[in-house]
Amino acid sequence: MSHVRVVRKLVSFAAIGGGGLVGAGVAAFGVLAAEAALARHMIGPRRRSAPYDDGLYGPRRTGTSLRYVMIGDSSAAGLGLDSSLETPGALIAQAIVDAADRPVRFVNVATVGARSADLEQQVSRALMIRPHVVTVMIGANDVTHLGRPQAAVGALGQAVFRLVNGGSQVVVGTCPDIGSIGPILPPLRNVARRLSRQLAAAQTVAVVEAGGRSVSLAHLLGPRFAAEPEVMFGSDRFHPSREGYAAAAQVLLPSVLAALDLPAVRPPVTDVSTLGREILPVVRAADVASDEAGTEVAGTRVAGDERGPMGRWALVVHRPAPELPAAEPPSPLASESVPVEPDGPW
Repeated sequence: MSHVRVVRKLVSFAAIGGGGLVGAGVAAFGVLAAEAALARHMIGPRRRSAPYDDGLYGPRRTGTSLRYVMIGDSSAAGLGLDSSLETPGALIAQAIVDAADRPVRFVNVATVGARSADLEQQVSRALMIRPHVVTVMIGANDVTHLGRPQAAVGALGQAVFRLVNGGSQVVVGTCPDIGSIGPILPPLRNVARRLSRQLAAAQTVAVVEAGGRSVSLAHLLGPRFAAEPEVMFGSDRFHPSREGYAAAAQVLLPSVLAALDLPAVRPPVTDVSTLGREILPVVRAADVASDEAGTEVAGTRVAGDERGPMGRWALVVHRPAPELPAAEPPSPLASESVPVEPDGPW
């Protein structure tokens, strides 16, 4: 079955809530489940908590603060990092401060071990803050636990739909390439790589249909992490290192700034001559995005129409990744509920 056909099937099943693991027989599933259990044993129990990175970033800046929330799994929480200033959320929050020249109230509601089904509760917490922008990093645990990918896709689509309807811009970092993780051995490694790519592409379709933007992380957490595991992975060989988390934040940042209509204030670190834009049916756009890290996919119109003969139209954008600023220590938020200020001009 072709990759595009599998993605169509996943999205279709997500819409009607059916089916089991796509593309795996019962016997194969048993082998994969055993391999997954072995990988979790090799990684070992979690002995640390993710850093607490909530706060008012850019406290000395003037103007009404922007509200930013991160949701998702341990990659969104920054598990394994020593400093709260090194998490993807903190790095992106500081970059928003620099671009907007305004303070940013950042709240991280991501939870370690979360799967897509856990997004419902996180979204409810996020909506209490009325964020201007939300970033989502989810999918790795859906693959390693061999859950139903169509259920994961449906849960993500519903989460994005709720956030968008609540007035937030939403940027989703799609499922990384789990096959690059050292403790995951063949045959699970090859299957995990294929399932990661299929889930990432299906996530892209669901996100665009729900009104959000997707950004591909799969290719980033593939060749680069596989080539430099001692640099990009942390001590547990599963979660990223400081450099690995920074790479993920760097890929998400351009789309976050674009969602807020803010300029990049630092020079790009990628070759801008290779960047471009194209309009494709969303399933084809998802397939293209899964091959290149940092590729953004968002809904668009052609001749005034959202949909064409092959479904929803999508704009594929390859944005230059800018340098990341070092996050400055934030001021603590006044309360856990984060008082909401009246919206001022952006």
